[in-house]
Amino acid sequence: MTETASRPTLEAVAARAGVSRATASRVVNGGDGVREPLVERVRRAVEELGYVPNQAARSLVTRRHDAVAVVIAEPETRVFADPFFALQLRGISKELTAHDSQLVLLLTEGRDDHARVGRYLAGGHVDGALVFSLHLDDPLPQLIHGAGVPTVFGGRPGWGDGARRAVYVDSDNRGGAREAVRHLVGLGRTRVAHITGALDQTSAVDRLDGFRDVMGDADPGLVVEGDFTPAGGERAMRELLERCPDVDAVFAANDLTASGALRVLRERGRRVPDDVAVIGFDDMLPVAEQTDPPLTTVRQDIEEMGRLMARLLLRDLGRRTGKQGADGGPAGVVLPTTLVRRVSA
Repeated sequence: MTETASRPTLEAVAARAGVSRATASRVVNGGDGVREPLVERVRRAVEELGYVPNQAARSLVTRRHDAVAVVIAEPETRVFADPFFALQLRGISKELTAHDSQLVLLLTEGRDDHARVGRYLAGGHVDGALVFSLHLDDPLPQLIHGAGVPTVFGGRPGWGDGARRAVYVDSDNRGGAREAVRHLVGLGRTRVAHITGALDQTSAVDRLDGFRDVMGDADPGLVVEGDFTPAGGERAMRELLERCPDVDAVFAANDLTASGALRVLRERGRRVPDDVAVIGFDDMLPVAEQTDPPLTTVRQDIEEMGRLMARLLLRDLGRRTGKQGADGGPAGVVLPTTLVRRVSA
């Protein structure tokens, strides 16, 4: 007997529960109109027999695949090297698992991959998409819109008119940056620099704006563009020291950037925080607590951002299938940030 033939069928579940096949099907597929005692009998039969629904057949009934695409607009090497993505994926995975939905991870190595992702989403393989780490010139939003797939974005959208209608989850990047820079100024630092993230991403732009809110008349040479990586932090810190050797504080766009800046300061014999105070952004514990010295940083709840993205998408899918009310809730959710003080500032 083959493995497929040995699997319990829906008919076997119905027979064990003493109900019709149609009743068993409604219970298994989440339908309404079945009395609670019968629901319990079917569920008990499912458990006793080890019945697993045929997903293809179930999709025909529910018009749901119980699968969500997570699209990260970054190459594989970046995604698996940056703990930010692991934290966000953990939050997404927890929420989807709690709702018995599968996570399908899609990465983009280059522009050819964007078209591939668009085709996959348009092919009806998933119920919706969670998309983050977009760049301002990224074609993915247009491709996703063309695919007609319900979508929630991670980060404030920054493209075209459609951005105003997009559902997204973000942190208060600008406010968190302001708090960090005000803290440095409050320490008596007068030559406060900023190493930005990649400025084709809205999070980096918002953090730069927060820096400028406090240091609007600062020397333009005190702002150097980075790319959210440790290597980018190292390059930018070297450039800063060449431009402005009297710099006495640095606000870095994220913790990885700050870790690179700290390495260069240590190489150059600059004491932290005595000579140069340093603040990062994210509060990723594997980074912030392991730097030398431990990093003062702006905390954003990255895992909760992932959970909330998934929750908003599942709520939208529930509305579309009539399982939830019509109240759509907010289109954009911005989570607060908190300054976490450690040794570096």
